[in-house]
Amino acid sequence: MNRAALRRWLLQSPESTPHTQQPWSKVMCLTGVDYFSTLGYQPGIAALAAGLLSPLATLFLVLFTLLGALPVYWRVAAESPHGEGSVGMLERLLKGWTAKLVVLVLLGFAATDFMITITLSAADASAHIIGNPLTPGWLEHPVLLTLVLIALLGGVFLLGFREAIGVAVVLVVLYLGLSLWVIGAAFQELLARPELWGRWGEALALRYPSPGEMALAAVLVFPQLALGLSGFETGVVVMPQVRGAPGDSEAWPRGRVRNTRKLLLSAALIMSLFLLGSSLVTTLLIPPQAFQPGGAANGRALAYLAHTYLPSGVATLYDLSTILILWFAGASAMAGLLNLVPRYLPRYGMAPEWTRIPRPLVLFFTGVAFFITLLFQASVDAQGAAYATGVLALMTSASLAVWLTVLRRKGWLAALGFALITLVFIYTWAMNVLERSTGLWIALLFIAAILGVSFVSRILRAFELRVSEVEFDEEAKRFIDQAEGELRLIAHHRERGTLFEYSAAEEEMRHDTHLPGQGSLLFLEIGVLDPSEFSSRVRVIGVRVGPYRVLRTQSASVPNAIAAILLYMRDQTGQRPHVYLEWGEHSPFQQALRFLFWGEGDIGSLTHEILRRAEPDPSRRPVVHVGG
Repeated sequence: MNRAALRRWLLQSPESTPHTQQPWSKVMCLTGVDYFSTLGYQPGIAALAAGLLSPLATLFLVLFTLLGALPVYWRVAAESPHGEGSVGMLERLLKGWTAKLVVLVLLGFAATDFMITITLSAADASAHIIGNPLTPGWLEHPVLLTLVLIALLGGVFLLGFREAIGVAVVLVVLYLGLSLWVIGAAFQELLARPELWGRWGEALALRYPSPGEMALAAVLVFPQLALGLSGFETGVVVMPQVRGAPGDSEAWPRGRVRNTRKLLLSAALIMSLFLLGSSLVTTLLIPPQAFQPGGAANGRALAYLAHTYLPSGVATLYDLSTILILWFAGASAMAGLLNLVPRYLPRYGMAPEWTRIPRPLVLFFTGVAFFITLLFQASVDAQGAAYATGVLALMTSASLAVWLTVLRRKGWLAALGFALITLVFIYTWAMNVLERSTGLWIALLFIAAILGVSFVSRILRAFELRVSEVEFDEEAKRFIDQAEGELRLIAHHRERGTLFEYSAAEEEMRHDTHLPGQGSLLFLEIGVLDPSEFSSRVRVIGVRVGPYRVLRTQSASVPNAIAAILLYMRDQTGQRPHVYLEWGEHSPFQQALRFLFWGEGDIGSLTHEILRRAEPDPSRRPVVHVGG
């Protein structure tokens, strides 16, 4: 492949609609490689956190999954059928720069969650490879091995989503099938040794005299088990990949929502059954000391049981399936990043346009994953806190978004249940942060990086034309068609819109800018609608005020809208229009801030600069006159 062909392949536009969409069961496997892979370490986490209470604490986790997280994301799926997720819901609930800042902060937590998922899962897979007794000594280099696994993951996504989903299906079916075999064999052992049940019950009764104390202790360790909730946010973010029904419309794809809900429900039920079964067999069959750091069951409880109760060949196959699904767990995270980033940052002007294209983004995220791996030296423990912080922050934002949405539409009584779920998520997130504050600091670094890059990009892209479309209504078109001689526009800030106001503005402009008497004179009035938006569609309406003809519109930025309208008029008439403006009264620094954050600033000089960049040929460029 030559350089030109490689560039075309790399910059190929995103794959679109129906032919890349897949049945919900296959997409569930893509999101499930992260969710289901937690079986590799979740029983061990539960055993360390809750000890003998591990099955009961896991039961609380399952109940909250089915009665808390699932109802929240059931609503999120309906509110964001195009993959916006809870981030998009909060964006709609808020306005202006507040909405943008909230989205950027949530994207920081999402980046923490998804990027750490990629690096932590690859590092955990490397640890499993090195910990296997059959692994040769020359592979015992965790950092290098992790980098290779991340590169292989990136390579799969360079091929495309279809290939990634195909790999995920094979891995999930293999891993869940073998996990079921391990748990089934362990249950057979429990049935053959009923004394184990009796010892467990006696030990519980001795340590927790009453059922209330037992339940309270299980609830208190719940935040440490919260990683068993991961996977829901990715499930709604990748909704565009879910095949809907034939009659779906783009505005309201009912079939896609229905199938995504099937995905969420199926994943939650499957994971709940596996969590309950694995926590029970590992608690009763594995000695407590084996769960401790350095112990044979630490981070690999089911693998420990596989090597204890299954033939060695099957146990080795289970080890291999665990390694593969942990490696590919980053696939759901990569899919989430590839859906989230192009949806927000380019639209805000806070990332280059190439971030809309999947393959360059894959290379970028793979490079970031390399950096994180080198920074943490492929340590699973060092990255665990950041992973939990990111996951729980996104789930907390989802519950908050659903609660606010239901509260606005149906009132406080209907929203009460979601308010309680939100409080549980807030408590869980806060407890994780208090116990492992390093996770929050890592998340804050991601947030700071996204904010910094976003605002630098916004500044660098500020002088782009930033108008997606210009449309004139019939009256505005008539003004242009009836024009005689050169088109001359006075940029005017309307106050009351009286005849005297326009007369005074014309007289002042003729005095300050030496506006000539010949040609067709029009007033151009632009109101700032939402300055936080980067681009906007400009619809110009024509209005008559006495003898004066006025063009009115709204836009995110006055200078950019003026430039776009002038270029549109040039293209329609074949002649260069002239616009007349006054100098601003603020300092250059204040003008720059007014332009970046409020869409105004020194209109004359800014309009000229935007036109200069949009039209390199001075002979074809509309003319800007400034006076005052």
